[in-house]
Amino acid sequence: MKSNRNPYGLWALAWPIFIEVLLQTLLGTVDTVMVSRISDDAVAVVGLSGQLFAALTTLFMTISGGAGILIAQKLGAKRGEDARTIAIMGLTVCGGIGLTISLLLLTQAKALANLLNVSAELLPLWDVYVSYFGGGMMLTALIAALSTAIRNTGNTRAPMYIGIAMNVIHIAMNYVLIFGMFGFPEWGLFGVTVSGNVSRLIAVLLLFYVFIQAFDRRIGFKDLFTFKPRLFKEIVHIGWPLGVNMSGWVFSQLAIYTFIAMLGAAELATKTYMSTLESFCFMLGYAISLAIQIQVAHLFGAGKTREAYVGAYRALAIGIGLAMINALLLLFMGRHLLGLFSQNEAILALGTSLLALNLLLQPGKVLNMSLNNALNAVGDTRYTMMTALCSMSLVATGGSYWLGIHAGWGLAGIYCCMIADEWVRGLLVLRRWKGQKYLRRAEAASRPLESRAIAAETGMSV
Repeated sequence: MKSNRNPYGLWALAWPIFIEVLLQTLLGTVDTVMVSRISDDAVAVVGLSGQLFAALTTLFMTISGGAGILIAQKLGAKRGEDARTIAIMGLTVCGGIGLTISLLLLTQAKALANLLNVSAELLPLWDVYVSYFGGGMMLTALIAALSTAIRNTGNTRAPMYIGIAMNVIHIAMNYVLIFGMFGFPEWGLFGVTVSGNVSRLIAVLLLFYVFIQAFDRRIGFKDLFTFKPRLFKEIVHIGWPLGVNMSGWVFSQLAIYTFIAMLGAAELATKTYMSTLESFCFMLGYAISLAIQIQVAHLFGAGKTREAYVGAYRALAIGIGLAMINALLLLFMGRHLLGLFSQNEAILALGTSLLALNLLLQPGKVLNMSLNNALNAVGDTRYTMMTALCSMSLVATGGSYWLGIHAGWGLAGIYCCMIADEWVRGLLVLRRWKGQKYLRRAEAASRPLESRAIAAETGMSV
């Protein structure tokens, strides 16, 4: 019997994403704790290189993000074959980009360290982690393309299960290879890179199995060579502003991490630990914002613009409420939780001082995240790109250097600028969503089609 469950309902989309993000965050926290047992320097390397990896992933996230939105839109418009073709092209192009990035990181780790002003004491660990973990970036590109395509068909459960499995395998192998358990060699940070690559490879194989069956017509080997310029142009049209937006954010964060590195290793480790704790505050809001992007894109493709408009506000209210509850819990429990990562009193004192500022950061972040995704879902990606670039370059990056470094406010000053950036962007996208530009344009375009359909049914001319 065919299920009556609506795969594009907000809760049906959001809860598997939330479970996946929650467990990934928990396992990521365990991962950070394990790395911290190597040294605080190892944590600093993982934090800084993570920003570099994020900057490079925007190259393929441009394609996977644009393809994902279009898949949901095409399925909403009952154009399943176009959605299938878009998914295939997204996979193959992302794989090619990922391979190029892998080769860059494998061969140019030291040059990148010089570019980012990595201190001499961190260089040996940097070389190991960036070369070997970064060398597997093609796997990350394939995971992004496969999971995004699958989620935008309405199936958010399969990526959840596979993501959980990948992280459990990663943590288990970390335990064995970092500390040399059960007769295995004690590899330290190199063990993290081995476990990361093995777990990502397993995830790619499982996701690919789901992917080939995700559409009405099974995807075969020959289909992987499918390329339709008209549809790829649509991907690029909606995707390139997403890519510029994401790259702007990541490069802004990378610059900010560079400023923090100028303050010292303790500040860099503190920011890495705080980022881990902060992720618990907005993860349900993040899951809801991803779900609303899928839902709004599907409704927009189906011509249900009023439902799309109201649904974004509902998601926003839920997301902000949950983020604030989590931020308050973190305020009261933060010092104890920071103690799980480090016993360095300077790091504990610095991290604790930032917990109150987190109460201001989280609602702005959820506002920005949710309505950005809603605007992207209807194709208004150039506006989100322009507002993000302006705010991130002037408020986040420029302000962080001026207040944190030049004025001497340190990490607290940098946090103040990050808060201001989130609120500026959030209020701008709120104003844009209230204007309903793309929704009204879609409504106007649909009226002649509706008139023709009515005329055809009644036998009248239009």
